[in-house]
Amino acid sequence: MPKCGPVVGRDNELREVTDTLLATGASARTLLLVGGAGTGKTAVLEQARRTVVGQGARVLRLRCHDGANATGAAALADGVHQVLTKVHDRWSPARTGAVRRTRLRNSGRGGELALLSTLGEVIADAAGHLPFALVIDDVERMPSPTASALALLLRVFRPAGVPMVLAGRPAHPGDDGVRQLTAAADRLLELPPLRPADVEALVVRHLGRPVEPALVTAVARALGPMAGTPEAVLSVLDSMAERGDFLELDGHVCLTEPEEELRLTTDVARLSRLCRPTGPPDAAAPDAAALDAGAPDAAALDAGAPDAAALDAGAPDAAALDAGALDAAAAVARNLEHAEIRLDDLLRLKPGGPRRAGLVDRTLTPLVADGILTVDEDRRIAFAVPALAAALRALPTRHAVSSLHALITRSLTDRLGAKTAGGGCPRLADHVAAAGAELDDALAVDVLLAAARADARSDWSRSVRAYSSALRRLPPHDRRTPGVLRESAELSLRHADHPGALALGEPLSACLAAPCAEQDREKPEHIAEAPDREGLELVAGVWALAALHEHRLPPCGVDADADADAGPRGCAAVEHAPAVAGFAALVGPYGLGPVTPRPGAQAPRGPAAADPRPGSGPLPSAAELRLLAGAAGSRAGLPDVLPPGADGVRTLDRLRTATAHADLAGALAAVLGDRYPGAGNSTAALYHAMVRAYLRGDWDRALASARRIEARSRTRGIAAGPAQAARALAADIHCARGELGYARAWLELVPGTVTHPLVAWARLGVRYWSGQVEEAMEGALGEVRRARQSGLLSGIEKVLVRYLSFALLEGVPQAMQRALDELEALDEEVGSSMTREAVLLGRGVVRRDVDSALAALRAVRRRGDAYLELLCHLGLVEIGDDCERWLAEATRGAQALGIGRATRTSLGHMTRRRTLVLPRVRPARDELSEQDVELTTMVSRGATNRQIAARLVWSEKTVERRLTRLFQRTGCRSRVELAAAWLDGSLARRDLVPDGTRGAAGGSFPAPGPGTPSSRR
Repeated sequence: MPKCGPVVGRDNELREVTDTLLATGASARTLLLVGGAGTGKTAVLEQARRTVVGQGARVLRLRCHDGANATGAAALADGVHQVLTKVHDRWSPARTGAVRRTRLRNSGRGGELALLSTLGEVIADAAGHLPFALVIDDVERMPSPTASALALLLRVFRPAGVPMVLAGRPAHPGDDGVRQLTAAADRLLELPPLRPADVEALVVRHLGRPVEPALVTAVARALGPMAGTPEAVLSVLDSMAERGDFLELDGHVCLTEPEEELRLTTDVARLSRLCRPTGPPDAAAPDAAALDAGAPDAAALDAGAPDAAALDAGAPDAAALDAGALDAAAAVARNLEHAEIRLDDLLRLKPGGPRRAGLVDRTLTPLVADGILTVDEDRRIAFAVPALAAALRALPTRHAVSSLHALITRSLTDRLGAKTAGGGCPRLADHVAAAGAELDDALAVDVLLAAARADARSDWSRSVRAYSSALRRLPPHDRRTPGVLRESAELSLRHADHPGALALGEPLSACLAAPCAEQDREKPEHIAEAPDREGLELVAGVWALAALHEHRLPPCGVDADADADAGPRGCAAVEHAPAVAGFAALVGPYGLGPVTPRPGAQAPRGPAAADPRPGSGPLPSAAELRLLAGAAGSRAGLPDVLPPGADGVRTLDRLRTATAHADLAGALAAVLGDRYPGAGNSTAALYHAMVRAYLRGDWDRALASARRIEARSRTRGIAAGPAQAARALAADIHCARGELGYARAWLELVPGTVTHPLVAWARLGVRYWSGQVEEAMEGALGEVRRARQSGLLSGIEKVLVRYLSFALLEGVPQAMQRALDELEALDEEVGSSMTREAVLLGRGVVRRDVDSALAALRAVRRRGDAYLELLCHLGLVEIGDDCERWLAEATRGAQALGIGRATRTSLGHMTRRRTLVLPRVRPARDELSEQDVELTTMVSRGATNRQIAARLVWSEKTVERRLTRLFQRTGCRSRVELAAAWLDGSLARRDLVPDGTRGAAGGSFPAPGPGTPSSRR
């Protein structure tokens, strides 16, 4: 992460402004600092001023555009008079008097030159006796006469020896005053957008805690071309904080809001200031109460709309959003929320249509011309900044929204007919959905179904939305409903759109539970309903599989906190679609819910159960469902559906590894192979990535995935239940790293009723290292027994290996032998590669069999399990002859995993008897961050908490919290000890300071001044 000064990402600009303010005398010059709205001009100017003042220089602020009456040279004279009153010497009265007399004597026309000449002389004279620099902010707010007078002063009557820094927005057409100032300045310095790394640093600084990279990515996407604007970034963060969209996990801030809902703050004044860079100097921000006034009426949209090629696609840079325009812009944002609108759609409407909908030429055209709206080559209208559109949608508006979508729909259906219009223009489906009750159901359904079938290949996501809209309008007893359900389900399954398939729960339940009387009145008795029922069985299977991917719980719909996806009649799907029971049997083995008694012994009911062969589509067959459910049990209960020979062995090994880690996506991929459409962006996909990162030893990435899964489970608008296995893995990682507080926090999220070997494994580790030795050992055996009774055998070997290692640490050989006996019995019953590895490792440690331990190490390396490989190395340290070699291997493995100090300290006493011991290495994550180094440096210089807060732009509470963390990480008990450890190089010798950091070895920084570090504030 780049170095973060008090103003993030502006080090070069700060240096140049500071040098300008310090360059008095003959080297004095004038600098114009320009930047768009919210780029941080004032922050750079103020930070440079404070830096210069801290070095003993004098900086005065020239205010010549605050008055309500005077303009031109008179306004400059008022501002100079205020400056001279702050320069106290014996000539001050003479100077102010000279300015006053010149102003009175030359008040007529043509007297400005004499006044400006006098102003230049008195400023230069004052600076000659008491040097100072001048700063002028917000020059774009100057009236044109005042800006012209200031430009003339700089070009003709410039005060000698007085440096000046001006700040403002770039000149726009019509800004003659700012353009003259630009020409008069010696140097023009433009603030560029922040780099992505600087944006991340700004987010971290504003929140005061580390953040998940996904949060920074979401903010950048929401801001689009404004992602590098500091004020826009802070506006989005403040908006999220107001709504409580942040979640802290492991000391990291995570996002609990759908990315498309991120918005700028809805404070009207702040939103207007950020999005209206220009306008008259005295223009006030629109009052929130004025929004109810409504937009002025206007004629229909002019046919001469701006050409798409001539429109700027950049960030908004010239919008005068008064109360009426803001109201109309909010209507535009709502109209663009759910459907794609093109200029051709608006031009096709009858006269008066756009007026009734609230989209008029005097609203849309200025927004496009000013860059707030963009029009691409296909004449599609969109907001350049999605976060601005979301903020506008949250504002009140008096305009109707759905009527415009209804008008656009009728403009095509009246000419072409519903089915022809829907098939020829599939994007019309979104307009139908947005129109709502403005369109009757018969017309809407015809358009939606035609559009969905025409768009299924070119834009499947829009096709899914069209099917969903049609199902909301179709009654359950309609003959078309089962077919629409099946088409939508197949489309969602083909593209791994699990949220879309999960949304079919409500119409599916209604269709299955609906009485068939109304259908029977119209159909002959000889026409069977079997085809429809077969189709609904398929839809039920797709829905159930989607629920598992989103970690929900079939058969009864969804879990209690999100029953909107399956509706109140979710259990009807089980009663009328028995095939769902096959998917429900997967809940227990993959840690998604309660365990059913030995699922491998029961075959799913329903038509699909008669086929013993694997299926041919992306949906698992009945035999494959039995394989998926039975893979967690003994090998005797597995159906014979695996490929013959080595392929079958590899498939079974992959399946066993997946079930041991409760990885549903990995298990489906192992069984279905190329038929598996993928896990998409579901919770199962996130957890699959977490398991892979965990096994290869990338624990930081695994923890990041765990935080994303947990935040997703609490996100509004996303159908995802909690992942207990992810919580257990996160707890175990923190436990191994010695962060027991975080480990316990994760484990407390797992209900005590959850019975799964992975959870039992994590509980054993956390309880043991928390000092609850007896409870940990007894509890582990109890959970192993319960898992065996439930038929969950995959993963028990991990619990037993950990039990054996803890028995070794405690010096209980009987417990070690018992664990080995359990492992051998488990291997006889399961016969997987993981159980075989565990038996070899157990025999090596208990019987001191080096060959067995080496065989276990080779097998673990082939499979890929970084943590178990570390345990194998440590076992060889205990029993092997070449201890130094294995200790070096263990050291590298522990370093890569970031094994924590608490664990190493607890195992330190074992070194005296050559038993299982973690090597003494410092994990890379113990290294202090650059912010910690900067804080330590200021403490060593004697800065108080208040001074540190002012320097680093933190609150004093943030300083106290960071100092507390520094004391814990460095082992220092006070500011004095921390400063001493920094100055004498102790922190550097302990490898806590990044390489190349200035002062890390002690002596590079100046010694503390009179304010010796203490515990004072």
